Amino acid sequence: MSESDLRFFVLLARRESFVDTARDIGITASAVSRRLARLEDRLGVRLMNRTTRRVSLTGEGEAYFENAARLLAEIDELENSLRAGREKPSGLLRVNATFGFSRAHIAPTVTAFQEACPEVEVQLVVTDAPMNLVEEGFDLNIRFGNPPTSNNIQRMLMRNRRFMCAAPSYLERYGVPATLHDLTRHNCIVLRQETDIYDIWRFDERGGESPSARVKGSLSTNDGEMAREWMLEGHGIMLRSEWDVSHHVREGRLRVVLPEFHQTANVLAVYPERHHLTAKVRVFVEFLTERLRQRNAQAAFQIGDEELSGAPPGT
Repeated sequence: MSESDLRFFVLLARRESFVDTARDIGITASAVSRRLARLEDRLGVRLMNRTTRRVSLTGEGEAYFENAARLLAEIDELENSLRAGREKPSGLLRVNATFGFSRAHIAPTVTAFQEACPEVEVQLVVTDAPMNLVEEGFDLNIRFGNPPTSNNIQRMLMRNRRFMCAAPSYLERYGVPATLHDLTRHNCIVLRQETDIYDIWRFDERGGESPSARVKGSLSTNDGEMAREWMLEGHGIMLRSEWDVSHHVREGRLRVVLPEFHQTANVLAVYPERHHLTAKVRVFVEFLTERLRQRNAQAAFQIGDEELSGAPPGT
């Protein structure tokens, strides 16, 4: 039985008139009579008694009316709650993001957002490998770079690049690489992710070519923060996001090497198609975008031209 049939029958039962019902839904009285007859034929029971002027419910019709009215009320309540969910943030929000960026920026944003929107329950799951939005039941992914083409919506939260960096102590000991080929004689700190090792560093296109370098070193890990600390301690060269190293570069603890070679790895919010976008996702994305904008204004996540030139701090 369709919702349309239920609404038709409840209206007719309340109007008790073919003519009045026909006027309400914009058809003829004879069309109302034929529709009622088809409904009764399908159910195999007589729902209404007819007279020349009015209709009245049979016993079966009264039972059908009561249950139809209850079902329609439940449908309306459900639709109203979903509609409210699109207008006011509420319910469970499941977010997937990377470890380091979550610790520094997503986790503080989550607590501030939850205080501002107390009817939302936030579940933050951190992984280095992105999780499938649909299969894993997530509302939102926070990722770097360009995810594979899909029907998901992508919104850029913050511009970001990855540069090769090293501590001054390392460069003083082993020299500054002048070409990508020079990296083969340097100790490079390599990140691992599950069974994958990222020992090929690929950079943005330059002059119609896509440069890359195969690197190796005595240290590798699946923990980006640990790898960054090794770099700061002078153990090697690392490819790292500028949001994470810009302040170290600015304060002289790190230097960018071969700055003309870098990766574009913008911070993106990825979520299902727009018509599924609820208020909890939309408001959280806007909230996070504004928080990152404010933090960038305070901390200057981007590495400036002076730092890229290799000039010592303050010159």
